[in-house]
Amino acid sequence: MRSFKAILLILTTTMMMDSCNGQTTVPTVRPATQAGRFYENNPRILSHEVDSLLAQHAKDGTIDNVAALIVPHAGYYFSGNVAASAYARLHPEKPYKRIFLLGPSHHEWLDGASVNSEADFYATPLGEVKVDREVARQLMEADSVFSYQPKAHDREHCLEVQLPFLQRQFKDVPPIVPIIISTNDFAKLQQMADVLKPWFTDENLFIISSDFSHYPSYADACEVDAKTGKAVESGNVEEFIAAIESNARSGIRNLATSACGEFPIITLMLMLDGHYQVKHMMYQNSGDIDNHDHSRVVGYHAFAILRGEEKGFSLSDEEKQMLKKIAYESIKDSLDGKSIAVANSQFSTLTPILKEKCGAFVSLHKQGRLRGCIGHFGEDTPLYKIVAEMARAAAFEDPRFSPVSRNELDDLDIEISVLTPMRRIHSLDEFELHKHGIYIRKGYRSGTFLPQVADEVNWSKEEFVGHCSQDKAGLGWNGWRDAELYVYEAIVF
Repeated sequence: MRSFKAILLILTTTMMMDSCNGQTTVPTVRPATQAGRFYENNPRILSHEVDSLLAQHAKDGTIDNVAALIVPHAGYYFSGNVAASAYARLHPEKPYKRIFLLGPSHHEWLDGASVNSEADFYATPLGEVKVDREVARQLMEADSVFSYQPKAHDREHCLEVQLPFLQRQFKDVPPIVPIIISTNDFAKLQQMADVLKPWFTDENLFIISSDFSHYPSYADACEVDAKTGKAVESGNVEEFIAAIESNARSGIRNLATSACGEFPIITLMLMLDGHYQVKHMMYQNSGDIDNHDHSRVVGYHAFAILRGEEKGFSLSDEEKQMLKKIAYESIKDSLDGKSIAVANSQFSTLTPILKEKCGAFVSLHKQGRLRGCIGHFGEDTPLYKIVAEMARAAAFEDPRFSPVSRNELDDLDIEISVLTPMRRIHSLDEFELHKHGIYIRKGYRSGTFLPQVADEVNWSKEEFVGHCSQDKAGLGWNGWRDAELYVYEAIVF
């Protein structure tokens, strides 16, 4: 009887019933292909090894506001200590809903990202970790830059080696979303960041898998990795890319790459703003572990990205005047045949808020009548650049009007609407009519109403959102109910 019950228990925990046709289906498990290679295959030995590594950093304490980690993925013998320095900072009982794992492809060129939407679980010698297949599918539905390509995951080690650390650090490991990124197309990396950013919230954890310098000498690795690490700490994606390119041009012997996870790191950095702090945890290279050969080493960094308190977005009178001047000069220099870069080159002292990435609309009026209006709704370009570009577009590219002529320039009134960074909401209770603009997104469809639209119509909150869903996003009157909702404010001057 006991053996029968045991068999029955095994069957019921390894099979799922398909309620539609009554058939049983066995869950798809991605096997632990790297156990015995990058880390121990024996569960008892593996648990002891990981626990020992984490214990070395337990004295540093945990951090509650960790948004993401950047950790290495080499064999535990070489990089386990560095990885543990970051994992040990995670609170074991932090109730993350899911963990996004982003890493590079070591075997397949994808020119995009592959999300494992087919596996129900990832296995390690310590057990199985559930995959959030629903979120994986939502990513693929949101943008074609995400797909599922099995070969990208079959032999890949960069995500698998992270799992034992999660299994030993967390009491209950949240479901994972495994993503392999393989493209040097910056526009595609930006698309990935745009799709992932709504998930980059306090309820989710992002883990970026990357080693750093590959195969220079010990001394050269220390120099290269210091430069790259400083760029990561800056949180500035342009500085990080510049460091990678500078290292590549340096002529350092045997330097194959400064960061094999360069593209996942860029994707993460494109989601950061002024509310995040990048904190360096630890650095070593393989020469620190194996003293026999310092001629060819691999570097390992660990970072924790900490989420700060939400800061209010505001513009001083001086900053508003500067933006108006930028808009005017952009139009004027266009009439003179100069580029936007020349138009902006004279503004050498820009405040941090003017470099913040946010959207903006520029409206031109002549004698009280609209003469052009163009805007950019997004968070991919610094404010001062967006204002310059939108001013030029409003003057010369609004299809409703003929291009502005030189003799009109001094008669134009320039109005700028700066859109504050978007914030996702989950209920209309969080939306304030007349104060907030609404942005609705579902799959490829999206639409927005600026806050001032509410001043022009006599709609209720529900009508405001319903019209935006129907008229702007093309989702139908009630389409907003299962779409992503964001609010923002407009500073008009």
